Amino acid sequence: MSLDLEKAHEPRDVDISAAGRGVWLVKVPKYLSEQWKTCANGTEVGKLRISKPRVSSKPDIVFTSFDVSKKAGPVLDSNGLIMPTTSTLPKKPTMVGSKNHKFIVTNVGNQNLVVMSQLKTEIPGKDTYTERISVEGKVVQRAECHPIVDDQYKQLKKDQVQAQNTPQRQVKLLTTIVQSYKPVNDHISNEERKTKKVEKRSRAEKEKVMDVLFNAFEKHQFYNVKDLVGITKQPVPYLKEILKEICNYNMTAPHKNMWELKPEFRHYKSHDETT
Repeated sequence: MSLDLEKAHEPRDVDISAAGRGVWLVKVPKYLSEQWKTCANGTEVGKLRISKPRVSSKPDIVFTSFDVSKKAGPVLDSNGLIMPTTSTLPKKPTMVGSKNHKFIVTNVGNQNLVVMSQLKTEIPGKDTYTERISVEGKVVQRAECHPIVDDQYKQLKKDQVQAQNTPQRQVKLLTTIVQSYKPVNDHISNEERKTKKVEKRSRAEKEKVMDVLFNAFEKHQFYNVKDLVGITKQPVPYLKEILKEICNYNMTAPHKNMWELKPEFRHYKSHDETT
């Protein structure tokens, strides 16, 4: 079990001083949540007006959002650290949206919902942090914040459709030459091929090749062609001609497809002779 998983299951204290406070669980449009993320903590983002009509028993709830673009300040993330402000973030098209919204309220029913917060504060000079978990309240009402269809909301939907239909990749005319690589005289792969060709063409004297083979078979009894080519540095056809004179080619296991010196060239006794 990792240390992070063990730390996640450690018992910790929870602040329940606000557990009896009633809170609303409200679902808001995306453009509102994006505007609120740029605000500093404690900033007023709107005004809620609740009125009771004469005909219906349900109250009318209207939410008027404020323009919070000028009130942007330092924003804290879940760890309690300052997040980049709108000046440091990449610029995106501003979605103004509708100013007035209507709340559609529904009952919680038999659900028991609570709102919890988690605040992490780093300890100066150390790699650890202190964590505080609190119960902010119990959900007593659920609501959905629906924008009122007006000219501002229609313009928002129009901008969203245009943004979705705009292709991400576009054709751009280049007026200058773009060099994505530097030209070189020759590549390393070509040099390796030239070296291999030189090695294939060069043939050593037969006696020298046989001396190299005898020295190799003094160390090991069996070799395959690939290993002998690496030892002698000779072409495969030329090497096989010499091997046929001084070696036997095994066709059966356990040393199948391997070469062994002929009995007259061995300095050891074969397994059949010892038995």
